[in-house]
Formats: sequence, C-alpha cells, structure tokens
Amino acid sequence: MLKRSSLNWGAALSAAALVLTLGATAPADASPATKAFARAGHWLEAQLTGGLIHNDQYGFDDYGLTADTAFALEALGGHADALTQIGDALGQHVDSWTTGADFGSSDVYAGSVAKAAVLARTVGGDPRSFGGVDLIDRLNGLVATQAPIKGRIQDDSATDYANVIGQAFAVRALGRAHTATYPSVRGFFLKQQCKAGYFRLNFAPADAPKQGCTAASDPDTDVTALAILSLDALPAAERRTDAVRGAVRDAVAWLKGQQKKSGAFGGGTSTKGANTNSTGLAGWAFAESGKCGAAVKAATWVRKLQVTDQVTGERGGIAYDRAGFDAAVRHGSITKANRDQWRRATTQAAPALLASSLGAC
Repeated sequence: MLKRSSLNWGAALSAAALVLTLGATAPADASPATKAFARAGHWLEAQLTGGLIHNDQYGFDDYGLTADTAFALEALGGHADALTQIGDALGQHVDSWTTGADFGSSDVYAGSVAKAAVLARTVGGDPRSFGGVDLIDRLNGLVATQAPIKGRIQDDSATDYANVIGQAFAVRALGRAHTATYPSVRGFFLKQQCKAGYFRLNFAPADAPKQGCTAASDPDTDVTALAILSLDALPAAERRTDAVRGAVRDAVAWLKGQQKKSGAFGGGTSTKGANTNSTGLAGWAFAESGKCGAAVKAATWVRKLQVTDQVTGERGGIAYDRAGFDAAVRHGSITKANRDQWRRATTQAAPALLASSLGAC
C-alpha cells in the first residue's frame, strides 16, 4: 500500500522510475503507464515561464495555478529544480497573490493565504517567512474566534469569498505549524462534511446559527477528494485521531460510490460530466488512502485523455474531457483560449497516473 503524509508519492517510487523526469527520456522498455506520469511532469514544467504559469489569453501571471502546478510536480517526484523556480517566483509576489495590494486595496484573502502557506512548505520554504511574509501569522488573523463561526477562515474584505477549499488548505497549513488556532479550524472544517460522507463547497451564511452541513448541501467530488488529501497530509498524531480517521473513512466510502464503471468521475453541480479534474483528484485520494483498485481505474481512464503523439509539441498534456481532447487533435494544437483548461486538468490529473504506473499502491 502506498501511504504518504505529504502528498509526495514520488519518494515511494524506485530509483529507476525517478529518472523519468524532465530532461530524461523514458527507456524503451518502460511501461506506457510509467511514461504517462513522466510525460505529464515534463509537460507541466514546459508550461512555466520564469517559474510562473502565465495566462497568455488574458495576459496575467496565475499564482494559484502556479501553486497547483507545484503540488502536482511535488507529488510526481523528481522535479526539485522546477519547484525551486516556482518557490523563488511566487516568493516575489506574495502580496499580489494573497491581498488586494495591486489594486490599491487592503483586502486579504484567506483561501489564497492558506494555499500560499501550503505552497511554501511544498517548495521547501518556510511559511513563517516566505517572500518576507509570515503566512501563518497572516492566516491566524483570518480565523474567526467567536461562535457560531469559530474556526472558520474569512476574508478581510467587504465581500467574503472564503469557502471549504480554502478551509482545507488552512487545516493543512495550521496543522503542520501546530498553531493554537488549529483545533478550531479543523473542527469547523469537519462540520462541512455531510452525513453521507461528502464535503460541500460553500459555507453557510456567517450569521446562520447552524454552520454544519445540511441535507440541502450539494455534494462535491473535488472538495471531498481535496479534503482527504489535506487530512492525510497532517502530522501522524493528527491523522490517527478518531475524528480525522472517521472523516477520511466516510469521505473515501462516498467517493467510491460515485465512481462510474469506466473509472471516471464528475465534479460538483456545475461539472457533473466525466472529466479528468475530478477523476484525477479522486484517483489521487484513493491511492493516498490505499484504495488501489479504484485508484488504478481512475488513472486508466485519465490516460485515455492524455496526448501521446496526436498533437505536436504537447505530449503529456491531459485534456479536461473527450470534447477537449478531440478538439485539440482536429485543430492540431491546443489553442490559446483552451490552454488554461488543459493546464488545470493536468495539474489535478497527473498525480493519479502514478497509480497505474505502479499497478498497485
């Protein structure tokens, strides 16, 4: 069973597999599945410009997607140089990423702060001093201290955009930092899990007397998988608590019940069709939880939407769905308008390919 606590499967691979990274060519006898995850890592590195993902369609550096790219590369293993480049680049833009400073605003965004804190540790940095910013202190200042929302992260802004995804990153960041706020943050996060086992995406209104999940809360595959990955990344003592073990067990059981016969998954209410974002995250979560059969099924489905030689110069990229894959093949390239979707799909789907490369986890 492949069991990790840092979302880095790469360390579990053999030395032979680890050479299949950027700058190395898979040996002729490497399995197609092994080539799949190596090519995905190579393609993701090729998307970086000066350590950042730049959106050419709209002309901006996408800091959040850059962080997602780092999480994927760290999980794949063997991309130390790229991770260092990403860390150096994002470290120069911490306020641009986590606040409204570029727009003359004093707003601070809790989800971005939490994600940045996790990113800092992922690239080998210190979240208490990343780009000159103490992200743990900044995040602690965005945790509610009064009932009924004690432990909930919230933006310091006129409009609060924080949601359960940001809370998942906050749990991981503050749990690793052993802060005094962590117990309440974890407690509030676990309230967002519904009785069926899934996690919802959005919080209740801040003035609602009950802040936990309700029967009316929509299930979300992506958030549920991310919850499993975040809880699995906690320190060992936390992972062993009854509360965390129970939450992971129920979330995994719910996910297994949502997997299609093909191995694929749909996402939340607006992304119900089979797609590699949701399937990749679920497969990643299954492998982290030792559910190897479900993980391999998900990875096998994802591989069918990965470019091999159908689109020149894009080997390793993973389409969001069949329509996106077929469009790129017909066009002979990934268009500027579609590249963002391919990048987002590949960051979430690539780590799942390790399940099919190992054959078992």
